Amino acid sequence: MLESLRRLLSKGPKPVDMSALQSWAEGRGFRFKRVKDEDGGLVEPLQAAVPHWRIEWGESHRSYIEARELRFSAEVGTPRELQLLVLNKVLMEQVERAVFEQYVEDVQTRIDTETPPEMRWLVMYPKLAPTEMGRLRDRYGAAASAKTWLQRWLVGPVEDALARAGAEVPETLPTVATITRGRLTLRVPMPEPDKASLDRWFATFEVLAKQAHARSRDAVELGGGPSQLSGWPSSETPGRDE
Repeated sequence: MLESLRRLLSKGPKPVDMSALQSWAEGRGFRFKRVKDEDGGLVEPLQAAVPHWRIEWGESHRSYIEARELRFSAEVGTPRELQLLVLNKVLMEQVERAVFEQYVEDVQTRIDTETPPEMRWLVMYPKLAPTEMGRLRDRYGAAASAKTWLQRWLVGPVEDALARAGAEVPETLPTVATITRGRLTLRVPMPEPDKASLDRWFATFEVLAKQAHARSRDAVELGGGPSQLSGWPSSETPGRDE
């Protein structure tokens, strides 16, 4: 009895199945590898790509996504001071309520340490009005330190890609795209990798990254007039995967 129990405990937790992610990556000619000491995987191009990108799947790094997430990132070359956020409208409304309630209760310390920096941008930076969101108005919200840059980026191919992806998933699915310090990041929940979801979000990410890179040198005033709140940092501290 005791020996059986020892063998059971020695086996440890069941390894996460990443065969679908590996198969998807290798089928597209990408490099796949497991993340050491974590239940996650990493996908990168085999050859140099412009912009350079990577895909990570594993435990969520953000409180607004439970369990595991699919995380895309690309170095798009935008000015480091540009900070931009696009997210599904349901999540935006939830975050705005939570941040407001915490702030009026005077718990700014908790906001700083527990609220992801990109979520504070909803309060700090100008948001696009629904009339400025075009076909995305019913599914997404957006804010940026440079509203004009955001408006120019969020049209044409980017609008088409986000509208197409939004039409294929529940409106409650947390979907968050950010640009900060020259890097674009797209996050979505993904408890288990599957080809259809990987195809959908990679196609969306490709468009967002290419358009951001193409507009990285746009001569747009990067002021934006953030509404700085007392006790909040004027610049964001880099996170573990930002």
